[in-house]
Amino acid sequence: MAKKVADQLVDTLEKAGVRRIYAVTGDSLNEVNEAVRKNGRLRWIHVRHEETGAYAAAAEAQLTGELACCAGSSGPGHVHLINGLYDAQRSGAPVLAIASTIPSREFGTEYFQETNTIKLFDDCSYYNQVATTPEQFPRMLQGAMQAAISSRGVGVIGLPGDLAAENATAGLSSTFSFPMRQRVCPAEQEIRELADLLNNAKKVTLYCGIGAKDAHPELVQLAKLLNAPVAYSFKGKMEIQYDNPNEVGMTGLLGMPSGYYSMHEAEVLVLLGTDFPYEAFMPE
Repeated sequence: MAKKVADQLVDTLEKAGVRRIYAVTGDSLNEVNEAVRKNGRLRWIHVRHEETGAYAAAAEAQLTGELACCAGSSGPGHVHLINGLYDAQRSGAPVLAIASTIPSREFGTEYFQETNTIKLFDDCSYYNQVATTPEQFPRMLQGAMQAAISSRGVGVIGLPGDLAAENATAGLSSTFSFPMRQRVCPAEQEIRELADLLNNAKKVTLYCGIGAKDAHPELVQLAKLLNAPVAYSFKGKMEIQYDNPNEVGMTGLLGMPSGYYSMHEAEVLVLLGTDFPYEAFMPE
């Protein structure tokens, strides 16, 4: 039997390391559901609400750092995904959302439960397109996955239910995704200026967020060199606090006086791996 587009989707996800699809079964997702059953290696995690599925995918992506996947069928399934996808996008979690849609021949007719996925997901994704032909689908799926992986956020691929049932076209290079973790390195002059600032200050405080989670040894070493207290965000707590003799707790909407005053009494406050949003807690 010829491979269907839905089979191609599942095979590509498996090659990319995806192990679960969090979803609610719906009519337009039937072909994908069946493809998962035939594949036998991906798990269809049936949730009671698509919002739960999107949050679960976001949580998996944050815990593992790898691409996770959720799906929602046309209409309410799309709308229910929104909260979880916003969470993934704002948290830098690589998530692929499969938005199965009404039959492609019904686009633009105000068909039952028709939603405009381009408008709906535009503000919470790095890639957001709808495939309408088997020839488009492999490259568009690859684009959605690569955007999610490379930009650390959400990629949305719209998949009409009728397209999922069509025969797939070969697209060897389009079945691969490439894990990429970019490094942002300041210019050498900027690093020297920061080093001079730190070396000439008597009171330095470090405030660290989840973005600094992979630099724990370096943070501890820096804090010891500078004799600097280390405050941290709620989200960064588990990654920053442990084995850190200079830690002084959280600050922000959740926190304690030690973290607050260490920031306010510092001559230099260094924010690392955070987009700290609480202006009222920042020193003047």
